[in-house]
Amino acid sequence: METLRGAVPLSHYFLRERVRPGDQVLDATCGNGLDTLLLAELVGEGGMVWAFDVQSRAISATRELLDREGRLAQVRLVEAGHERTAEFVPQGIMAAAFNLGYLPGGDTTLITDPANTVSALGQAAQLLAPCGIITVALYTGHAGGPEEAAAVEGWAAALHPGRFNVWRHRQLNRPDTAPYLVLIERIR
Repeated sequence: METLRGAVPLSHYFLRERVRPGDQVLDATCGNGLDTLLLAELVGEGGMVWAFDVQSRAISATRELLDREGRLAQVRLVEAGHERTAEFVPQGIMAAAFNLGYLPGGDTTLITDPANTVSALGQAAQLLAPCGIITVALYTGHAGGPEEAAAVEGWAAALHPGRFNVWRHRQLNRPDTAPYLVLIERIR
């Protein structure tokens, strides 16, 4: 059993609770492919995952992991910014995972951009099926991280409460710079 220490394990907990075989989902920042692999396992052979990243290194790492694990067939890898989500992903997704910041093990100066992230979140929210969720792992311990977190929180706080539930999950026994999770659920 995976512990819930940190934003990503908590995100995975919610994704496991909500995503079912045959679902369509989005990994807005595939990075090294771990979230993509989880989503591919959850949707199974009848589902589909759209996985985005702007770095070819991330797309290659994700492709290699999925191929090694036998999960490449149900994933569409998109080498593009997540702000282009609506160009590729259809209506009715059950989940969207955003793991922001920079590519682990990569260039720490190449970070997600607040304006692009907010655009992508808006598109993902429009594409969500009823009861669908968006998970956003936020990192404030690097340059640009606090600004992106503020932009995401501002966007999420403005969502209509009759259409969306929004939560902010932080570990109280960790420093303020520890990663945390924003969870959005579409009500109807």
